Amino acid sequence: MTCLPAHTDKKLGLVIDLDTCVGCQACVTACKEWNTGGHMAPLTDIDPYGGDVDGVWFNRVHSYEHTTEAGGRTVNFPRSCLHCETPACVTVCPTGASYKRASDGIVLIDESKCIGCKLCSWACPYGAREFDTDVGVMKKCTLCVDRIYNDNLAEEDRVPACVAACPTSARHFGDLGDPASAVSQLVASRGGVDLMPEMGYKPTNKYLPPRAHTERAASVPAPRLEPVKAEGGFLGWVDRMLSN
Repeated sequence: MTCLPAHTDKKLGLVIDLDTCVGCQACVTACKEWNTGGHMAPLTDIDPYGGDVDGVWFNRVHSYEHTTEAGGRTVNFPRSCLHCETPACVTVCPTGASYKRASDGIVLIDESKCIGCKLCSWACPYGAREFDTDVGVMKKCTLCVDRIYNDNLAEEDRVPACVAACPTSARHFGDLGDPASAVSQLVASRGGVDLMPEMGYKPTNKYLPPRAHTERAASVPAPRLEPVKAEGGFLGWVDRMLSN
């Protein structure tokens, strides 16, 4: 059994806004592109265009239809490692391959120690562990440690690839152990929540719940559309055909 650090200097993690995530998969593809040549490279793809597809993805987005009294909506739910404060995946590891860093709280895997027993994947209730069948070891999200500490990158680029790629700014990165940090203040102001808190693993990553629908009208009403008048010639014929 692998021990956990008694204390971590930081709690680096993600805050994901379910209200603004549009399910575009940009975070998924950016994660795959960066990490297939990064810390846990390669991210194997087996028979990607065949009938027996297999591969490693650190980030996945699920979409659900949510119905309330105000109506229905689609909620897109990104899922990756939550870098828990007390991760079961670490404590069940028999070789010490899975470990949590005392410096920043990031949960990582030492591939040289991993024997591919899959105990960590069975222990993780979030399904955040990926078994690479090509090399026989477990892999997972690293919060892009090779980006966030990379002095060769501009400071604004030292964030996980998924955060940098998000077109709607639904993903945020920072120290959730610092109450004054931007991500901690965002969680406090929006009522951020843990995923499956009843499990007791205290995930570092937080989710911001979707906001309730409002009946408020648009502040700038759209101008009324004028009817399109049919033109002669070919365009007139097209208009008549489409109007039938």
